[in-house]
Amino acid sequence: MSQTEAGGPAAADAPAPAAARPTPLAWAVILAACAGQFLVVLDVSVVNVALPSMRTGLGLDESDLQWVANAYTLTYAGFMLLGGRAGDLFGRKQVFLAGLSLFTLASLAGGLAQEPWQIIAARAAQGVGAATLAPSTLTIITSSFPEGPERMRAIGLWMAVGIGGGAAGGLIGGVLTDALSWRWVLLINVPIGVLVCVVAATSLTGQHATPSRRPLDLPGAALVTVGVGAVAYGIARTEEYGWNGAEALVPLGGGLLALAGFVAVESRSAEPLVPLRLFRVRAVWSANLVLVVCGMGFFSMWYFLSLYMQNVLDYNAVRAGLAFLPHTISIVVGAQVAPKFMARGVDPRLLTFAGGAVASAGFFWQSAMDVDGTFLTTLLGPGILMSFGAGLMMTPLTAAATSGVPPTDAGVVSGLLNTARTIGGALGLSLLVTVAADRTDALGSRSADALTQGYARAFLVGALVLVLATALVALLPPRPARPAADDAQQEQEQEQGPEEADASDVLATPAAPGGVTAGPDRADAGRDGSAPGQRAESGS
Repeated sequence: MSQTEAGGPAAADAPAPAAARPTPLAWAVILAACAGQFLVVLDVSVVNVALPSMRTGLGLDESDLQWVANAYTLTYAGFMLLGGRAGDLFGRKQVFLAGLSLFTLASLAGGLAQEPWQIIAARAAQGVGAATLAPSTLTIITSSFPEGPERMRAIGLWMAVGIGGGAAGGLIGGVLTDALSWRWVLLINVPIGVLVCVVAATSLTGQHATPSRRPLDLPGAALVTVGVGAVAYGIARTEEYGWNGAEALVPLGGGLLALAGFVAVESRSAEPLVPLRLFRVRAVWSANLVLVVCGMGFFSMWYFLSLYMQNVLDYNAVRAGLAFLPHTISIVVGAQVAPKFMARGVDPRLLTFAGGAVASAGFFWQSAMDVDGTFLTTLLGPGILMSFGAGLMMTPLTAAATSGVPPTDAGVVSGLLNTARTIGGALGLSLLVTVAADRTDALGSRSADALTQGYARAFLVGALVLVLATALVALLPPRPARPAADDAQQEQEQEQGPEEADASDVLATPAAPGGVTAGPDRADAGRDGSAPGQRAESGS
């Protein structure tokens, strides 16, 4: 692959054959995008193990702790679609750098916080920066590589780095908190963020920096930001007040009304934030549906395993983080294996189905956990299946989901997929926490055995959710579809024979847009089995 394809001005005009090897500049693009994704996903989980130390150091009460955890989630979910469309309109390089700069500065402010409101405000600002940054990470990769094996390998690496960052967050947070201070779970982002800014500023050029002259749909942006944020907040409140409490129902209802208003505005807007025509693309609506259901199952894995290890097996935070290493490695392996099969012509839909089946089997196996479990007998085998299945499932799902969409809508599709994962994860975790708590309460005690049975019931229901997600894979298109050609190219293809038309497709297919923020949710071990403020985020 030539340097222009990694971000040079001629990238869109002269794509190289898919078999070409990435240049150093192309690898710099991959590094910048993957590092940005790593930071976004890492901060979902890394803070949780530091919450007790934060409470002591800043005098936080339980409500403050919940806001430290949820402020990031709410702003991250609420601003995701706006961040995605901003990349389409103002240039992905500019938006990537703006989001990363805000994220880095907010991390610095949080690490230096002296009052509760300061750490909460910093976490909210981190979420805004992450929502601005995240949708551009995968669209930068897909616009830098022509369709083919190299793009699939780049997507697999991006997926593995993102998921691995979320999975390793507990271990990294535990080590930093024990060895240094809780402040370093935030301050560690600063040197990494500065380095990535330098790499991105020098490597992202050409199509990454080209802004659009279309205006930003401000009414639509305001409505969708308020709507998604309110829905995420309402779901977060269900953990404390249940699904019948006014504290949860009011923001949920308000958020749904705002989203209904958003749809009405978008249907009449000349330049909508989210063109409703995208939902007529089979890959878009089907992939978002699968992602919502996958999120409901997958993200609970990290949460309940962390509770089981710390509440039942008496692991400390560092030991629990080390116990997650096989899960992390399995996800990375799954995410790297998938592109190799896709490069050999395996239907992405088949790989997604296989990943879902393997992950479902792992969840069923994990639901047999008991109070006398060990790492080797209870955690290792199911963890490998669940995590390998997740990695195998998400890479082809991402490739399929971002096909058939014009490059000018790449950012908003990326934001849409990230939002689907985030809301699905938060909704699923709230439901499964209720399932676990109901089972534990039915046993009439908070013993280790009762907690274990509650966690096991959550994994059983999670397995059924993943079976549903696997069945929904049938709705995906059989293979990635290229964007509709313009009239002249369509006429030319009609005049060509089948072999000529196929060759034209290979040479002229534009870079497929898209992207998702993967990341497992964070998990904090509360003795009651449903520690406050723990929500799912984006991840595998």
